[in-house]
Amino acid sequence: MIPGSFTYHAPSSVEEAVALLGQLGDDAKVLAGGHSLIPAMRFRLAAPEALVDLGRIDRLRYIREEDGHLCIGAMTRESDLEASDVVAARYPLLGDTTAVVADPLVRNMGTLGGNLAHSDPANDHPATMLAYDAVLVALGPDGSRTIAIDDFFTGLFETALAPNEILTEIRIPAPGAGAGGAYVKLERKVGDYAISAVAVQLTMDGGTCSAARIGLTNVSPVPMRATDAEAALVGQPVTPEVLEATGQAAAAQCDPAADLRGSEAYKRDITRVLTKRAVQRAAERAGGTS
Repeated sequence: MIPGSFTYHAPSSVEEAVALLGQLGDDAKVLAGGHSLIPAMRFRLAAPEALVDLGRIDRLRYIREEDGHLCIGAMTRESDLEASDVVAARYPLLGDTTAVVADPLVRNMGTLGGNLAHSDPANDHPATMLAYDAVLVALGPDGSRTIAIDDFFTGLFETALAPNEILTEIRIPAPGAGAGGAYVKLERKVGDYAISAVAVQLTMDGGTCSAARIGLTNVSPVPMRATDAEAALVGQPVTPEVLEATGQAAAAQCDPAADLRGSEAYKRDITRVLTKRAVQRAAERAGGTS
């Protein structure tokens, strides 16, 4: 189908983009990579009267470590993350995630900020950023503010961003000693949304897990943490029994919907299995298990 008519704006700065959103009102939409918005417009599921394209704002495209964080510009493309040496060397959870986002064609244009701001629980990065305890930076007419990732996803396709705010940066805490992470995903075919996926970032103190955050993909109406699974893991050695308890807790806490990818029971059991695998891999990377 063909989208409805709309006006197109391509600001050259973030400040100009924020001003445009203020002028255009609630009927305007921000365009990042466009892989979610453009199909929705074609099927008339979205009908914005105006698009504000951030593609020309080069200052929103960067990857750098500073002040104890990996700072990523919101318009940084998935392919930039794939090619980043610092991501490959120090942030394996992010590297795992980026490698399984859709397919190479999508990763060449899709952006990290757009993936998060869309707030689709089937997208891969929301779970990963929940596991990382990331902080997001937004710019609006009143200036810049930070948003904790636990407060960012407020509903299906809804975030804490105000209509006249733009997501500008994602900040991931730098890993400390004994840290490890992993993302494990099951999909029907390459490029498909996950049947289920699990993001884990943990810290091992000797043979014991001293801290953990676990995010789940596409098994709830809103991107979610598996806090019950975290509680089952923290303070414990990563043994087969603890892995099973952690997986069971994640399966019980998630809220999947039956669809063509599987029944609710199937998705819960897949989540159990993937949680065990992700925790095991993260612990191995942290040097805390054989």
